[in-house]
Amino acid sequence: MAKKKSGRLATLDLGARLPRELYEKRLAKLQMRLREIQQAYLLQGRNAVVVFEGWDAAGKGGCIRRISAALDPRGCKVWPIGAPRDYFAERHYLARFWDKLPGKGAIAIFDRSWYGRVLVERVEGYAPKSRWKAAYDEINTFERMLVDDGVRVIKIFLYISQEEQLRRFEDRLRDPLKRWKLSYEDFRNRGKWDAYVEAAEEMFSRTEGAEPWRVLSSEDKKSARIEAIDFICRKLAKGVDLSPPAIDDAVISEAIAHFDLDPELVRSLAGRAP
Repeated sequence: MAKKKSGRLATLDLGARLPRELYEKRLAKLQMRLREIQQAYLLQGRNAVVVFEGWDAAGKGGCIRRISAALDPRGCKVWPIGAPRDYFAERHYLARFWDKLPGKGAIAIFDRSWYGRVLVERVEGYAPKSRWKAAYDEINTFERMLVDDGVRVIKIFLYISQEEQLRRFEDRLRDPLKRWKLSYEDFRNRGKWDAYVEAAEEMFSRTEGAEPWRVLSSEDKKSARIEAIDFICRKLAKGVDLSPPAIDDAVISEAIAHFDLDPELVRSLAGRAP
């Protein structure tokens, strides 16, 4: 009898689907929510880190684009993370992430992250076993420092089946505007699928000290985007006052002086009693 697969990836429901019309409606609402959240973060000096990890072609970039499209770029930065080069290749793997952390009032989104240490660097042998094993505690400490400093840390992992991944690779190959996304390594990594699953499962179990992972099926991109963005909104909004900011009295006075509006109406629009 074949051994039954276990683990968070094996138990994901890959059959979830979301109709286009419902997807568009829910996405619009969530993007509005993101704008409300960003306004509150800017005004209250809050900051957050959103980490996206997952399989090649799982839809990380598409999900990030739907998030960043709703936000003012002055308060949101997307960091695509590849292999370290030059200066950072000779330093501790966490060194290159410190200056990418968000300041007060800002949100940083990482398209891959420090978790490369226990995923690709582990599987491909770029880091010695002793070093990637030590990275679990190092990452937990790093994230705990962020959380203790008031940073919201959110971690999303997107997963797809081998069959769906191959279909998306073919789509990239056929589409001239997507072809740049496809590389030799994408195909080579498929031969190490089980090793990556093992690495991901151990990562989930050993790096939830500061914040838990949200592991999602991205077999249907629309469903995954809505689940991911909804989760991000709920985590970012928890315990945060999202009410519109009060308008300064001086602004109200100038508005009354410059606009042909009833003063009581201006005050009511500003949330002030007449």
